Amino acid sequence: MTVNQRRLTQHYFMTAPMPCPYLPGRFERKLVTELRGPEANNVHDLLSRSGFRRSHSIAYLPACSDCNACIPVRVRCNEFESSRSFRRIQGKNNDLTRTVLPPVATQEQYQLFSIYQDARHGSGDMARMDARDYRAMIEDSTIDTSIFEYRRSDGSLIAVALVDNLADGLSAVYSFFDPAEHRRGLGTYVILDLIDEANLLDLPHIYLGYWIGDCRKMSYKMRFQPLEGFRNGQWISMKDVKTDATSSNVSD
Repeated sequence: MTVNQRRLTQHYFMTAPMPCPYLPGRFERKLVTELRGPEANNVHDLLSRSGFRRSHSIAYLPACSDCNACIPVRVRCNEFESSRSFRRIQGKNNDLTRTVLPPVATQEQYQLFSIYQDARHGSGDMARMDARDYRAMIEDSTIDTSIFEYRRSDGSLIAVALVDNLADGLSAVYSFFDPAEHRRGLGTYVILDLIDEANLLDLPHIYLGYWIGDCRKMSYKMRFQPLEGFRNGQWISMKDVKTDATSSNVSD
C-alpha cells in the first residue's frame, strides 16, 4: 500500500472478518487508523489519495484477503462535461438553495435521514440509527468537514450531504434526501452540485468512495466521467481498471 513518503506517525489495525454488506456470502476486513492530533487533516489528505475513506474519527481501507472488488473512485472535475440528462436534473432543481454549514446535527436533518433510510435502506444497519447515532456520524470528525443543506423555496429541507474538505478536492462522505421527490434525481443532483463547487474552488477531484462492479447500488457512480479508480498505488482511468472480485491483495 502506498500512502506517501512523508513521515507521519500512524498506527494501523486490522478489523475482524464481518459479513460483507455489498456482496452476499463474502466477508470483509478493513485496515483502520485514527485521525487524531494537529496533523489529522494532513494525514486524511494523504490517506484519501491512497484510497482510504473516513468514518467518524477513523480512516479505513478494505483489506480482504480474497477479494479486491472495492475500488476507490474519484471524478476529475475540471474535465467533467455535463450530459443532457444531467442538465435536465439540474433544471428540475434550480429552485433549491444550498447552504454550507459546520458539521452540527439537527433534529430536522435526523427526521429526513430517518425517512430516507426507511424508504431506501429499511433492512440496513443505518436504518436502526437513533438520533444519538446520527449526531455521532455528523459531529464525530477530527478533520475539516462541512454539511451541505439543500432547501426548497419554502425553506423546508430536502437533501443533506456530509462532505470532507481535502487539499485536492471534496469527499462525499454520505448524502440523503426526501425519497418522495424521486423525480428530481436528488442523489445525482447533489454530486453535480459538489462538482460545481469543486470547480469554483479550483479543486480537481470529487471523491465518491468505493465502487463495486457487482453491486447495483453503486452503478450510478460510473455516470460521472471521467472517473478514476485507485489500483496498484496510482489513480487510473476506470476504463483501464480490472474488476475481478476474486483477485487478491485489495490494498495494493
